[in-house]
Amino acid sequence: MKAVFAALTMFLAAQAGAQDRAGVFDYYVLSLSWSPNWCDATGRARHSPQCAPGAGFGWVLHGLWPQYDRGYPRDCRTSFAPPSRAETAAMADIMGTGGLAWYQWNKHGSCSGLPPKAYFRTARAAHDGIRIPQAFAKLTRDVTLPASLIEDAFVEANPDLPRDGITVTCSNGAIQEVRICLTKDLAPRNCEEDVARDCTLPSAAFGAID
Repeated sequence: MKAVFAALTMFLAAQAGAQDRAGVFDYYVLSLSWSPNWCDATGRARHSPQCAPGAGFGWVLHGLWPQYDRGYPRDCRTSFAPPSRAETAAMADIMGTGGLAWYQWNKHGSCSGLPPKAYFRTARAAHDGIRIPQAFAKLTRDVTLPASLIEDAFVEANPDLPRDGITVTCSNGAIQEVRICLTKDLAPRNCEEDVARDCTLPSAAFGAID
């Protein structure tokens, strides 16, 4: 019995180790966070510069996440040196802060198989490849709305985006993120089941851009 247990333990450890190898993944998830809601829930309490008066952020790049068809890798070992402060600071225009870029590299970017500069370049290309619906830029007051309306707006603005390639999440009664599934070449694709979990609230809070 001890021999069987030891063999099983070694097998599971080997599987876990193989699962989180840099560069081994199936597709990307592009995550866009609605900054006003994040600031209301968390950011202002942290005194994040992303939430400073007049910062004007709407949808910001939360991250570009390597994804398995089921589950995802994280905190992968990599031979590349960590990103420089200049490289993370250069992402603040679309990520809100350089600190988020640093965190995302460590948790997700390290699993991409790319060096930091190339990973951030890929993340920016993925972000720039998605057209943000103009209606969101004109939001001047807090509203409540169904998550499906946000999904509809993104699909209309991005005709190549399949309906099953986008999901909208919510947290504590508020819209949280739009998650868009992309191939390794950054082409839109359907999301797998563990990513495609839409907000089920009939209506959720959606804060105005400051």
